[in-house]
Amino acid sequence: MGVRIDVSHLTMTYGALVAVDDVSFAVEPGEFFGLLGPNGAGKTTALEAIEGLRRPAGGTVRLDGHDPWRRDPSLQRRIGVQLQASSFFERLTTREQLRTFGALYGVPPARADRLLGTVGLEDKADERTEKLSGGQRQRLSIACALVHDPEVVFLDEPTAALDPQARRNLWDLLRGLTADGRTVVLTTHYMDEAEALCDRVAIVDEGRLLTLDTPAGLVRGLDAPVRITLAPGALAMDQVPGIGGVASAEEDDGGLVLTTREPAAVLGRLAARGALTGLSVRGATLEDVFLHLTGREYRS
Repeated sequence: MGVRIDVSHLTMTYGALVAVDDVSFAVEPGEFFGLLGPNGAGKTTALEAIEGLRRPAGGTVRLDGHDPWRRDPSLQRRIGVQLQASSFFERLTTREQLRTFGALYGVPPARADRLLGTVGLEDKADERTEKLSGGQRQRLSIACALVHDPEVVFLDEPTAALDPQARRNLWDLLRGLTADGRTVVLTTHYMDEAEALCDRVAIVDEGRLLTLDTPAGLVRGLDAPVRITLAPGALAMDQVPGIGGVASAEEDDGGLVLTTREPAAVLGRLAARGALTGLSVRGATLEDVFLHLTGREYRS
């Protein structure tokens, strides 16, 4: 179980537009790998090349040494794909939809029915898919990608349109995929999702690979200060110089936000002043890394 992915100097073009520009990376068998980037960064195009849906303009993609573009049936059976925009057969119920996808791979109906429970759609089994909500259709799309028990799974923004509860429940399912040894490649705009699920992440922008590391490694590399938010009235602005070790301070909703590279010392001094009630401490996150690398401007 599990497939190794090798991407070497991948280039993808649409006419004169270079959507993916000389990108190289490898994904190990059993790894949960994240491909992150702003809108239009090239991540979905790269994913489609790895899945075998688009032919590279340059470079190579290999799944366990095989070229996915050659559409080898023995390789395709090992791949599960959840697309960003899913289409289903018309006029079928949720159960019929999943059973139909399973039948294409010789999967017995009982497995398809069990998977409906796994993604929380048992109560919608006899509902026609056009009547499902966006989040329910998303969960059905993921079930269709998993119905034949693939060894490598590609998930393009799998939790888009899901409410927070459904997202967290789906995370448990996705964690279980790599626990069984499968390789998973994920694109997402939720940095907390990538941080929670991925062993490593690659951040791309304008078609180029900017960085690749574990989420924790990327956060450490940012070397950002710690933000300490105090409750209103806990400390006055004119008292900040007496704390020591504070790089900057700003008012926020009646309280203060302190930034520091000496959090232990600052917290000790705040404790001595009795200013810990309602306090929160925030270090850097993967979102901070993402914004640092790709900027804060709006993307279409």
